[in-house]
Amino acid sequence: MKDFFIADAPRFDGQVVVSYFCLSGMSVREKQGGTGEKYFCATLSDKTGQLDARMWEEFADAIASCSEGCYVKAQGTISQYKGKWQITLKKLRHAAESEVEPADFVPASNFDPAEMDAELRGYIAAFANADLRRLVLSFLDDPTVGPMFAAAPAAKRLHHAWLHGLLEHVLHLVRICLATAPFYPEVDPDLLVTGAVLHDIGKIRELSWRSSFNYTLEGQLIGHISIAQGMLHEKIALLNAEPEATPFPDKLRLLVEHMILSHHGKLEFGSPKLPMTPEAMLLSALDDLEAKFQTLRGEFAASKAAGKSATDTTEWVRSMDRALFDSQAFLAEGEE
Repeated sequence: MKDFFIADAPRFDGQVVVSYFCLSGMSVREKQGGTGEKYFCATLSDKTGQLDARMWEEFADAIASCSEGCYVKAQGTISQYKGKWQITLKKLRHAAESEVEPADFVPASNFDPAEMDAELRGYIAAFANADLRRLVLSFLDDPTVGPMFAAAPAAKRLHHAWLHGLLEHVLHLVRICLATAPFYPEVDPDLLVTGAVLHDIGKIRELSWRSSFNYTLEGQLIGHISIAQGMLHEKIALLNAEPEATPFPDKLRLLVEHMILSHHGKLEFGSPKLPMTPEAMLLSALDDLEAKFQTLRGEFAASKAAGKSATDTTEWVRSMDRALFDSQAFLAEGEE
């Protein structure tokens, strides 16, 4: 069992620790100075986060015995470099699965997945549009897709990067969509919620989530937007092939497909198309907002764990191109 987690790093500054990690990334790089000397660079992870690791000498055995995604036992010194915690490794070896508890390495949602699934299905059951209800349930009831949708993270490192994170993200987004839609009479609520449920469905094949979160080969070469587009076509073809089935309306297929293709909002963010319908515009805006606020919560928690005061900003958040500031903690400190 682990007795040191990455979130504990601020309490171990300058100390030597020995613990188990998942080797999420590894490479050999050349030292500065043009001498041709090499060093080992790695990313270690557990359920509380990730830690940059460096091994300056005698790392040949570590490279030979370890591979990306495996468990490792590491000994090294914790320190801070440019505002980030890291570990300088002295020893590193492969660790057998019998030595570790897998739950220590993959973060999971704080919410019960069965309860989240039941709530989501309740919103879908309330659809006035039977065709959209049939489409969404065909994904959730699929014996392969449904369990993967309930288990998958929503991302490798950014928002909702934990088990059941995709389901959590979708449920929160659906709640926001239903609360917001009444203010926009141009929006069809059933169509909007359908887009919210299916917009990231391709992530079940884009990501892998065993000992750590990573991209599959399909995810790297195709991406979740195009994967989801293909899944939509496949599922509608299956629905239409059912005995005595009413053909799924092509107009609805077109509108759902557009929401999937445009939900990143901008071409430079990976959307093949810009949002053009009321539902696509609202979905893109709310999806972006929901993801940003989850990132914000994570950064505030990381700053607090690092011992920062309420008057400090967070570290620079690359995905948002800014540092963040916790206004509520700032006001609470003033009241005290």
